[in-house]
Amino acid sequence: MDAVNHTPDNPDGPAGLTHLRQDGTAQMVDVSGKAVTTREATATATVRSTAEVLALLGAGELPKGDALAVARVAGIMAAKKTPELIPLCHPLPISKVTVDFELGAESVEVLATVKTRGVTGVEMEALTAASVAALSVYDMIKAVDKHAVLDDIRVLAKSGGKSGDWDVSSEPRHGEAGA
Repeated sequence: MDAVNHTPDNPDGPAGLTHLRQDGTAQMVDVSGKAVTTREATATATVRSTAEVLALLGAGELPKGDALAVARVAGIMAAKKTPELIPLCHPLPISKVTVDFELGAESVEVLATVKTRGVTGVEMEALTAASVAALSVYDMIKAVDKHAVLDDIRVLAKSGGKSGDWDVSSEPRHGEAGA
């Protein structure tokens, strides 16, 4: 890297790139100076399948058993393991994880909410919970639908911290008008 611009929040790396050191290598951001606040994030993932498979899923009659119960536990476990999976995430004292499902005619939406009282947000934990819960649903239904699709993984809302509250309704999604 030729020029390096230092900022008060990141004296080691280029301006705006908090996860890079001066030499361009990765670093875990120093959050020791940040205020402890209550932080929460909700993320979603969607599993698309057939109406017949979704009926089996809702009734708990899949060959592998109660997919939603398994996926809920998988999502909760995944949120707690996020720093082991995402290299630059900080280990956080997670105080609550919920994983819920909204069954539609040809899809199931996973909603994962993670809460902490700490110095950095829990968006990655919520995304990890939603993603792994969706992967678990796929694993449980693949015997009856190998063509199921996972998509629309995204953060729906976050609260707490320096940047404050945000939700998906506050701005258009990428690829939509105005984005």
